[in-house]
Amino acid sequence: MDSKDALVVFEGAKIRRTWHDDKWYFSVVDIVKVLTDSPKPRQYWGKIKDRGFQQLELSPIWVQLKLPSADGKNYNTDCANTESMFRIIQSIPSKKAEPFKRWLAKVGYERVQEIEDPELAQKRMKEIYEQKGYSDEWIEKRVRGIAIRDELTDEWDKRGVNSRQEYSILTAEISRATFG
Repeated sequence: MDSKDALVVFEGAKIRRTWHDDKWYFSVVDIVKVLTDSPKPRQYWGKIKDRGFQQLELSPIWVQLKLPSADGKNYNTDCANTESMFRIIQSIPSKKAEPFKRWLAKVGYERVQEIEDPELAQKRMKEIYEQKGYSDEWIEKRVRGIAIRDELTDEWDKRGVNSRQEYSILTAEISRATFG
């Protein structure tokens, strides 16, 4: 297994995953198995895939990637990144999937509220940092740092900086000038 490949454990079950296109991709069958307790999770996923996606002629939101199986060999496996996996979970009719569906609906509603009132997003960010144990002083510095960085990158955008490499060079120059 590559160093970017790993197993994650969810509710005591092992979920295969791999790093692909700068994102984690998870085995759809492994997730289906955990959320349905189906004795045949591959067939269960096949039915969901057909009814929920292929019959509606939707573009696939999963890709085939090689993952190790129980026999130690690598096989093409339907995998999805986090965003796509959430969409797949929404199509699973199972009691175990319901908490995820409720959470996704709650998060979606919160984001709509934040679009209507952007101060809610900043309040949420501060609450998350507080829950992680950061001090009020650290949080305020972080918020100011983000605002300053946004102003700086906006200025760079106005001056024609548009590639990651250009941003990296400018950031390195600022760091060198500031910290030596």
